Amino acid sequence: MKNIFRLLLLFPLWGLGGCQDFTTLEKDPNRPVNAPASLVFNGVLNDMYNVVNGGSAWGDKARWNQYYCSNYNYYATNEYSWTTTDLYYFTIKNVLKMEEEAKRAGLPEQNPYSALGKFFRAYFFENMTKRVGDIPMTEALKGLESPTPKYDTQKAVYVQVLKWLDSSNEELAALIAKGDRNLSGDIYLGNDLVKWQRAVNSFKMRVLISLSSKDADGELQVKQRFAEMISNPTKFPVQASMSDNLQYTFNNFNKYPRNPSNFGFNATRENMAKTYIDLLVTRKDPRVFVVAEPAEAKINAGLKATDYEAYVGASSGEDLADMSTKVLKGEYSFQKRARYYSNDVGEALFLIGYPELCFNIAEGINRGWATGDAASWYKKGIEASMSHYGIADAATLTTYLDGTLVKYAGNNQTGLSQIVTQKYIAFFQNSGLEPFYNQRRTGIPTFLTGVGTGNSGRIPKRWQYPATERTTNVTNYNSALSSQFTGKDDVNDLMWLLK
Repeated sequence: MKNIFRLLLLFPLWGLGGCQDFTTLEKDPNRPVNAPASLVFNGVLNDMYNVVNGGSAWGDKARWNQYYCSNYNYYATNEYSWTTTDLYYFTIKNVLKMEEEAKRAGLPEQNPYSALGKFFRAYFFENMTKRVGDIPMTEALKGLESPTPKYDTQKAVYVQVLKWLDSSNEELAALIAKGDRNLSGDIYLGNDLVKWQRAVNSFKMRVLISLSSKDADGELQVKQRFAEMISNPTKFPVQASMSDNLQYTFNNFNKYPRNPSNFGFNATRENMAKTYIDLLVTRKDPRVFVVAEPAEAKINAGLKATDYEAYVGASSGEDLADMSTKVLKGEYSFQKRARYYSNDVGEALFLIGYPELCFNIAEGINRGWATGDAASWYKKGIEASMSHYGIADAATLTTYLDGTLVKYAGNNQTGLSQIVTQKYIAFFQNSGLEPFYNQRRTGIPTFLTGVGTGNSGRIPKRWQYPATERTTNVTNYNSALSSQFTGKDDVNDLMWLLK
């Protein structure tokens, strides 16, 4: 027995004495450290919807875009009660991993994953900076080498974003010319590099338009870059039709946010917003018949479902209790339940859509950044949006386009307002917070405020930085606040992009 006891004591000592490589011990054999680039790529694509655009169809973002209102505060309010926001460094880390895995698998330095990796950097960094302002970029994602990264100015971020987009376009063009097909895992564009190149350049158009207040900046070269894209479509191909949309398609597993299973939870606890509905009604826009139902009280008063005046939205600033009472009286329009609750698939959600591109090109030409036919692009944008709702009758389109408020007024301020208004209408339940960002940039359309929107009747201009910045990167966080917002992390302060 004594000998056995001695053996039991000696065995663990012998075992420890033979294990000198602690890095080996730390590895979990059941947890993979590598994955195919295509699998990581697929995850990044899902993040484009889940992280950036998730909830844009009938979620918080759609209420902040003032497309619809909540009338039942148990589930949601219409307040802009913004505090901190998430940033997307984890997703960008996966982009770096995707590129690493592509090379590990033997692909050359220039490959589809590296080309799209530059686009993803631009996409996510641009989304982050327009949420908060200055952000860590140059020193970000370096781990222990730079655990407290300094903040880059918002301007520096945009300069780099444009460089990434140009590099992505050039690499994709070279890969297409070589017939490279080393891409898989694509849930959006079927691994088609031609369509990806168009999406990259269409996104660049979005970025340039978002910099409209900085179009005189010599380093950004907004006007010059826009003119170059317009004059050289071979070098900078953009989306040519709705078939080029970068869009998320729902299915019976990943269901559309409104579907038969949640009919009882949402169908009448939400109603249409006045900001959006009034734009349709005053323009006699047939899209209103597709997206909304007539107010019951209007029908009871003798109007028909085909009368534009039967469609009524609630002000997002209205007291929620008052709104709820009026809903019970049938005073407001609901979403078109036959459209949005008929099945699980619903409609595609654009991330970067062709109608937006048309309006962005029209806006740039209207602003005098390049020569071209703004009226033609404006018309194309409207027709493309109408097609999304199944409206293609030539007579209907002609009547609408010739309407007093719709017929293009020319390359002047009225024409600019028409373009931005139609872009807002086309953004309905699509493209995340782009309707909000366009409104923040131009003031079009006028967002309604009041007790229901909170924030002392103001529409916020930004979000606060993540709480982790205050605890793990406090010195650089405070420095960024001092240089931008006189030391405050206030949702109502103006970032460089808006000054």
